[in-house]
Amino acid sequence: MSSELYAISATEALERFRDRSLSPVELLDAVIARAEEVEPTVNALVHERHDEARVEARAAEQRYVAWAERGGPEPRALEGLPLAIKEEEAVAGQPWTQGSLTYKDLVAEHSSNFAQRMLDAGAIVHARTTAPEYSCAFFTHSRIHGVTRNPWNPAFGVGGSSGGAGAALASGTTTLASGSDIGGSIRAPASFNGVVGFKPPYGRVPQEAPFNLDTYCHVGPLARTVADTALYENAIAGPAPDDIASLRPKYVLPSDFEPVEGLRVAVSTDLGSWPVDPEIRANTLAVAEALRGAGALVEEVDLVVDREKVRRATAIHFHLGFGEWIGAEAAAHADTVTAYAAEFARRIAGYAAGGTLLEKHTLEAELYAPVGALLDRYDALICPTMATRGLVAGDDYIDTVLTVDGVDLEFYFDAGLTPVFNIMSRCPVLNVPSGFADNGVPTGVQIAARTYDDLTTFRVGAAIEAARPWPLIAPARASTGEVAA
Repeated sequence: MSSELYAISATEALERFRDRSLSPVELLDAVIARAEEVEPTVNALVHERHDEARVEARAAEQRYVAWAERGGPEPRALEGLPLAIKEEEAVAGQPWTQGSLTYKDLVAEHSSNFAQRMLDAGAIVHARTTAPEYSCAFFTHSRIHGVTRNPWNPAFGVGGSSGGAGAALASGTTTLASGSDIGGSIRAPASFNGVVGFKPPYGRVPQEAPFNLDTYCHVGPLARTVADTALYENAIAGPAPDDIASLRPKYVLPSDFEPVEGLRVAVSTDLGSWPVDPEIRANTLAVAEALRGAGALVEEVDLVVDREKVRRATAIHFHLGFGEWIGAEAAAHADTVTAYAAEFARRIAGYAAGGTLLEKHTLEAELYAPVGALLDRYDALICPTMATRGLVAGDDYIDTVLTVDGVDLEFYFDAGLTPVFNIMSRCPVLNVPSGFADNGVPTGVQIAARTYDDLTTFRVGAAIEAARPWPLIAPARASTGEVAA
């Protein structure tokens, strides 16, 4: 663990703000200085607002002074913490390019309810994080912002679509970072960057219309530790008057998690139908063994989730909404839209051909049945987040065939085990690091629990973190080729 100031956790920073051993200004300055060092290689941050952020940090500092010395109002949940918001989210007065040249000049006139929650909690937004165009890829590069590279090995990508969020956390250029997840876009970058990411169950964190009505769509937190992720989740969860899907009452995670002794945990290294690289299988089993050591009752199970049904169900779902929107954008702005965004829409349309809403719902019910039955016997299910040890930075994976454990995938997107839990959207899922592949890229596991049982995912995640602590910050890289692909 780094001893540098930019590397401290959010929970430690808040304690030190309160005891006056650290100022929000000092932490922000450390984060900005770190960005100046590593961003030429990593390229995870855009739309920096350092001057405005310093003004806000000084105001936060004064709130702590007023609270400590004059009995002023209690500091807010995220008061003074540097936070980077994903580029796709609307924040009033800030650029809203969504990773696309098409919207290079667009400035948001409003803040989404998700963004407003973070601002109201006192976080300091010093920059926005990169995302692929329209947040439609498991990598993060775009024609407007270039390539975002993995802090652990810059020859590889950072995942997507919240790739800049994961990379910024891993490189020490923010303390917290927001994400969104319609097919794995929080969990995939959390895995590839060695950080924690939570896909809340559907409705837990409010979203902006009309995607608040999309059951695959979630917004949520990324952080470097399980405790920081819980802190952040508590600040953004709860009902909102403009989101009919948002859940009442507000669900609050505890600040400490009970041990996992006696919890029944199922483990699958491939969900029965995914090819998975050997390092990822090995790291998943190492996590299982660590949980056994912590007292959990862990069993490797013979669970089969049909990968072809997952592809078909998600394709129909996307084609009826998200994919159709991207296809329309690609048709209307062919001169600015990336090839991979157009390819995504084309692939989805092909895989969804002839599909109906009834077929989609039928497939989703069939897919959930064995998982639901499993979670009736076990408290949690652990499986890999991504099947591959990494995606090469800057590759669109249109002409490149991705090979996983000797199997050539038809479409690189099939390397994600994450869409399973967008289909099963009421299940909370926490990604935590599981180790590294032999190319230096982090690997991760998904911890899925019963519907709306958020707490169990955090209990299991905290136990893994305690038994197998992960390095929080990647070393600074001077070039993009220090480690070969």
